Amino acid sequence: MTPTNPMTSADPTTPTNPGDPESSATPASRTDSAVRVGPHALRAPVVLAPMAGITNAPFRTLCREFSGGKGLFVSEMITTRALVERNDKTMQLIKFDASEQPRSIQLYGVDPATVGKAARMIAAEGLADHIDLNFGCPVPKVTRKGGGAALPYKRNLLRAILREAVGGAGDLPVTMKMRKGIDDDHLTYLDAGRIAVEEGVQAIALHGRTSAQHYGGTADWDAIARLKEHVPEIPVLGNGDVWSAEDALRMVRETGCDGVVVGRGCLGRPWLFADLVAAFEGRTGEQARPALREVADIMVRHATLLGEWLGDESRGVVDFRKHVAWYLKGFSVGSEMRKRLAITSSLQELRAGLDELDLDQAWPVGADGPRGRTSGNNRVVLPDGWLKDPYDCSGISEDAELDTSGG
Repeated sequence: MTPTNPMTSADPTTPTNPGDPESSATPASRTDSAVRVGPHALRAPVVLAPMAGITNAPFRTLCREFSGGKGLFVSEMITTRALVERNDKTMQLIKFDASEQPRSIQLYGVDPATVGKAARMIAAEGLADHIDLNFGCPVPKVTRKGGGAALPYKRNLLRAILREAVGGAGDLPVTMKMRKGIDDDHLTYLDAGRIAVEEGVQAIALHGRTSAQHYGGTADWDAIARLKEHVPEIPVLGNGDVWSAEDALRMVRETGCDGVVVGRGCLGRPWLFADLVAAFEGRTGEQARPALREVADIMVRHATLLGEWLGDESRGVVDFRKHVAWYLKGFSVGSEMRKRLAITSSLQELRAGLDELDLDQAWPVGADGPRGRTSGNNRVVLPDGWLKDPYDCSGISEDAELDTSGG
């Protein structure tokens, strides 16, 4: 099967030559052309990576607003079993703001039949406009069941899941996100990419790390370039070490990928999407550098949105606590005040604490760099005998399907 290319720039004939010094400018095909996921025009080749406990509706709202509505903003991971069983937490996680278009759900599953049921449920009930499949999660609770970044090693299982998802989704576009493989001795991304093309997946996002790396070391952008060469039929999006708009442009320039997926780079920095859109539109001089006063206002709004989404102000502020250190990265804020802000329980308490800071502080030098988890060189926890045969799927246990979603 040779599927149509539903997510390309309008001018695909303009090549990017990483070896050409003149290509240091933004490729013309990336700056003024709409990117499409099926029928949905994104208008910028920028995607928010699904992050457990982070990319809920309030955070997506902030990022989307800063982007001017351009790009794609994906939900945190939804497990197919929990969706099919209509788990209360999962049904809350798939609530989209009325302004979200297109609505994008990322699914995790290891059983083809359950994945198919979930895809059909989403399509039949109009729960989303786009389905992304998770084959990149490296955490032990996922990989020990054969899911996430472990799953593509089982080629036949991967194919079966993709076939069920694409078939069940009907007219909804299906994409997938994956890593290079389990570790350097068990790379799977090229085989997985070819299987995805054959099964009708409409775009692939590749995180240039293995599962063993987690978020440590440096992302392998060369792998993104190799995947793009390997599956020219569909768009490839690059993920890993995009901390700034300049990084995004460089990734596209050096790899020839069709766009970028940003995860940890936007933690405590939803305005990064304004920078990304401006850069891809050729407005490279525009870069957000908010003073602490503006950052504090965004923090309060983020916590407010969480409270409205959860239906309880206190729950919203408690859920926001994890974001405090990311927002304040680099600013002169004493350790005691940081601790105090990280245990607030009301909007009034959060606002009062922030107002005690020197809100005239300018954006700190170096605060644009890496943030979030950086651990690497981890032993990947796998089901017994998982690596014996890349095609035998007998290692999947009955409880492999997780029954809860998100973080």
